[in-house]
Amino acid sequence: MKAFTFIRRELACAAAVLLVAVAASPASAQGRGGSGLPPGPGNPLAALQSQIAALQSQIDALTRPAAALMWINHLDLVPGDSDVVTSFNSTTSGVGGGLSGLIIESFTAGDTSVSGGNKVVEKGLEVPPGWLIRGVRVCYELSNPRSFITQIRLAQVQPIPSTALVLLDDGTNQTDPGPICVNSTLLPAGFEIDPSAGGVRLSLRIFVDAAGVITAGDRIVIRALGLHLFKP
Repeated sequence: MKAFTFIRRELACAAAVLLVAVAASPASAQGRGGSGLPPGPGNPLAALQSQIAALQSQIDALTRPAAALMWINHLDLVPGDSDVVTSFNSTTSGVGGGLSGLIIESFTAGDTSVSGGNKVVEKGLEVPPGWLIRGVRVCYELSNPRSFITQIRLAQVQPIPSTALVLLDDGTNQTDPGPICVNSTLLPAGFEIDPSAGGVRLSLRIFVDAAGVITAGDRIVIRALGLHLFKP
């Protein structure tokens, strides 16, 4: 980040010097016709102006706000309790056309785990410095729409790491059997999550129908996972 800031500052300084040079040039003041400089593309003033335009373009690209979708490792999601099971089979997921992914199953029904908390899979996030989080993208497929993702949540660990503050909480039931990619609610401008303020945890809460516990074979397969990022 320091290197990025240094480069941006140096480019800005270089552009400023070139602009001053052009403004002070007699050739610039007199115009091309009376400057005594050769006509055509070999004119050094024209070449200087071209360099200034290129530098300005680079500065604009470095300083303008940007948005991006960054894909993260969905295979890192871990079960939140003993009644949630995750697995991976590189040959087949056993769902739909069989494309592999993180397979999620449960020994119990509902969206509450055996310990009384949310029935989830969860992971910590790594985000490049300078970028903020606006939302989540989940690509999945269901073996049966009776068992599905019921919540997408982002929580940030606080400076005293005994609590995590929920900053994004989308309780939409994702019952489309898929395969499909869906976006969570996107946080509005000014409310994006700054990862530099504390570790961010992503959790997917699942609901499993009583008829679809692990013995009946209901599966949720996560095929990809992404973050909607914003750079101010």
